[in-house]
Parts: sequence; structure tokens; C-alpha cells
Amino acid sequence: MTPKERVLAALAHREPDRVPWGEHSIDYNVYEDILGRPTLVQAKFRETLAWWEGRRDEIVECIKRDRLELIRALEMDIVFVSRVPPKGYKPEPLEKLDDETYRDKAGNLYRVSATTHDLMMFKNVQPPAQPPKIEDLERELEKARTEPLGQPDPSEWEVVRHAVREMGKTHFIMAFSPDLSFTSFGHTDEERFMNLALYPRESALLTQIAGTRMVRALDHYRDLGIDGIMPPGDLGSSTGMLASPRWYREHIWPWHKAYCEKAHAMGLKVLKHCCGNINDVVEDFVTAGYDAYEGIQHSGGMDLRDLKRRVGDRLTLWGGIWHEHIILGTPADIRRDAAYAFTHAAPGGGFIMGSSHSLAVDAKRENILEMKRLRDTWGIYPIDPGRFV
Repeated sequence: MTPKERVLAALAHREPDRVPWGEHSIDYNVYEDILGRPTLVQAKFRETLAWWEGRRDEIVECIKRDRLELIRALEMDIVFVSRVPPKGYKPEPLEKLDDETYRDKAGNLYRVSATTHDLMMFKNVQPPAQPPKIEDLERELEKARTEPLGQPDPSEWEVVRHAVREMGKTHFIMAFSPDLSFTSFGHTDEERFMNLALYPRESALLTQIAGTRMVRALDHYRDLGIDGIMPPGDLGSSTGMLASPRWYREHIWPWHKAYCEKAHAMGLKVLKHCCGNINDVVEDFVTAGYDAYEGIQHSGGMDLRDLKRRVGDRLTLWGGIWHEHIILGTPADIRRDAAYAFTHAAPGGGFIMGSSHSLAVDAKRENILEMKRLRDTWGIYPIDPGRFV
């Protein structure tokens, strides 16, 4: 089977020749460890500096070269791609206060995270956001419904078209697409979630505006030659839903359903990324029409054996290898994760191997190579636990 055929079989709940493998995100250190050279792909603050310096074309060329070479080197089955900023893009840099600290125009302060290596806000100085007026939101909703849909600059699809041209015949090409989560207003996550509770009418209208634009924006993904899209909005934390399941069902699920219906009419599979514990709404993913669910956080209570029993005949499960073990564990941990996932989620198809989140900063080379080895040796169909040695 080709990698594309393998993924399509898994999405159709048929057993392919072997378990497919894909990731939705891979940080720069993995490229450098596997390919043996520096890269600007997902290079965190180093990439941010390159954008500030106007090196857009260099970054895009790195993505086109290194993303595809890494997927070939690891023999993955899914190529993940996204729109990029247009040619000539050069964002205004933040003000540098010292070697560690930056400030934006609003006065908020930023530092490079020791964990993720991203430039992240550590002090918000803005006063609380004022609630938008209902009449203004109603006018904005009408505009979202009726205004002509603007077209992206053709250069924004440079990476997508390159991947389709180079690997589209053999691999499953998946593009990131807009998504809808718990929509509110505010300068920080804490403020936005407080306002979701304090201003439900305003938040409901903001959700309608965002949902209308999200569904309409799918038209941008026509005729790209891709196989699927990934809406990446999170709904859960490590302990439960970020907000009420009832709010999700009443205000967000109808837009997710409309989104899947339109994507399917366009011939696209919809592979939903969602972090955290979403046990309360995972059945709603099925009725919304998602083809796959990725970001299955076992450490947050999302158990593959339970999910296979509950929804695995209707929703392809994508994950199995603990994100935490890839970074902090050993090949023995990877073997335990793979044995559990292959035993409980792979039989009958409907399973794609991947991290429970991503191949992130500090992911160990030996653990990634062990994932590949186990997929190649243990992941052969029919699944035989007798090989798990």
C-alpha cells in the first residue's frame, strides 16, 4: 500500500497493511536530530527573529525542504501543511528591553519560555476588555454572512501546493484549517473564560460570527489537491472540559457539524485535533461528522481502550504514544505505549499511530526512532501481540 492508501483505509475502518503514522506538529529539534542540519521549521524564538528580519522566503524554503525530507526519512504517512504569510511579509518586531525581555505596543512584557522556547507573554498590563455592544455584534454577524469572501494571496499556498506536487500521489496531504472553540473576548485566557460566563449573549453572538466565517472560509481549500483538513481548536484541559459541555453542544457543535458537512461535500476528510480531557463530548465528535480525532491525551484521562469501545467503530483514533514519554521517557516506555495502543486500538482498523500531542521540543531521538521501529515491526496487520517483544 502507499502511505495515502494506508491512511484512507484507516479512516474507512479497514485494516491496511500496517498501522499508519503521522503527527500534526514537529518542532525544530526533531528535524535537526534526524536530518543532521539546522532548520528554521518550527524553530520557536529563532524563527520569530527570522520573521522580524524579513527572511520569509528562507523560512518557507526550509519548510518545503525539511518537512518533506523528515517525513520521508521517518516513513510517515501523513504530510501536514498550512498557509504561510505572503511574499514580502515582515512583521514589526517587539521592543527589546534586554537579552531576555521584550515589550509590545500595549506595554505587555514577553520572555522566551525555558520549556517551549517560544516568546510568551508573562505580564499583561492592559485593563479588562469591555464587553462589545449587542447591536455592533449583530451588524458584524450580518457582514460575516453577506460580505464577499476575500481571497488569500496565491503565495500563501506555496507550501501546500509544493507538498501536493511532490508527495500528493503517494502520501495523505493534510492542511490546517480554521476552527471554532470557546469564543469570547478579553486579553488573556483567564479573562476570556470569565467573560464567557459573565456575558453569554455576547459570547454566543461572537461564536456565530466566528462560525459563519469559519464555514465560509472552507471555500479557500477547494481545488488545492489535498486529501484532508485539520481544524485544531482545543476544548479540554488535563482535567476536563475548558467550559460547559452544554455550551459546546448548543453553540459550537452545530458549526462543527456544518463544517464537516461542507468539507465532505468538497471531498475532504476532517481530522480533528483537540487536546485535553473531552470525554464528555467525544460522542458529539461522531455526530458532528469528524473522520478522525487526534491529540488523544492519555495522561489527561483519554484512554484508547475505552475510546475504541465507545466510538472506535465510527471515529478513527490517532495517537497512542505518550507525549510525556517521548520527551522524558525511554524506549521501554515507548514500547509499553505502543503495545497498549496496538492491542486495544489498532485491530479492525480505524487507528493512526502518533504522539498524544506532538513531537515537541526536547523529544528524544532514540524514542522517535523506537516509534518508527515498532510501527514497522509490531504494526503489521493482522496485529499479533506475540510480536510485542
